[in-house]
Amino acid sequence: MGNWFQNTIIATGRLPLFCFFVALIVAFIATRINVRLIRAKVGWFRNVNVGEMHIHHVVFGVVLMLVGGVTGLIVSTGSQIGYAVAACVFGIGSALVLDEFALILHLHDVYWEEEGRTSVDAVFIAVAVTGLLLIGLRPLTWDYGFPVNPAALIVANLALAVVTLLKGKIWTGMAGLFLPVLLVVGAVRLARPGSPWAHWFFAGRSPRKMARAIHREERWRRPVIRAKIAFQEFLSGRHDLPSTLKRRRP
Repeated sequence: MGNWFQNTIIATGRLPLFCFFVALIVAFIATRINVRLIRAKVGWFRNVNVGEMHIHHVVFGVVLMLVGGVTGLIVSTGSQIGYAVAACVFGIGSALVLDEFALILHLHDVYWEEEGRTSVDAVFIAVAVTGLLLIGLRPLTWDYGFPVNPAALIVANLALAVVTLLKGKIWTGMAGLFLPVLLVVGAVRLARPGSPWAHWFFAGRSPRKMARAIHREERWRRPVIRAKIAFQEFLSGRHDLPSTLKRRRP
């Protein structure tokens, strides 16, 4: 194990990325444990308030990201250890910010509402992308065994990624940045019914395709989503409060 860590992480200069990866996961889990204890009113766990104003932990996250980022710039020409410490601070701050990503997205406190699951999705995506970088994969590049114009390859992969994401396939699009074959599959296959692509090209134009998309969503996608939500709620708590966003919409 020690040899693997030395040869794969330290020797390749990935120690800061590894520290960011670990800090992101540990800080997210610790944050979720803390907020669940606060919600359950266990012991001395309470929200941070100044007078009547509640200070969300995204504020502390932004401060830590600034400290970690600036420190990383200062020590970037120094030792890898100093850079790794800065990466840890940045990773903790990133976890705090991403844990309230839904609040930033909606400009409304939806932490325990259905929309709050977006924060957990954001953390999962950040962890997955960092993990792929950590094992040596690089986005928008691929060795096909024969010469390929790098600029053309990047443009083609980006175009496929945009189509895949517009079809509502977020995980396929993100993973496809590292494994382009997934982008080809995602771009060719039928769009999800709630996606922008389906709204533009299916609704009112191709009822048959929309019906197929809905059928696939209910038969194949829904069980996967239920399993994902069950895992998320096991890890981060239940997002079971009524949506205040829906009540605010006209």
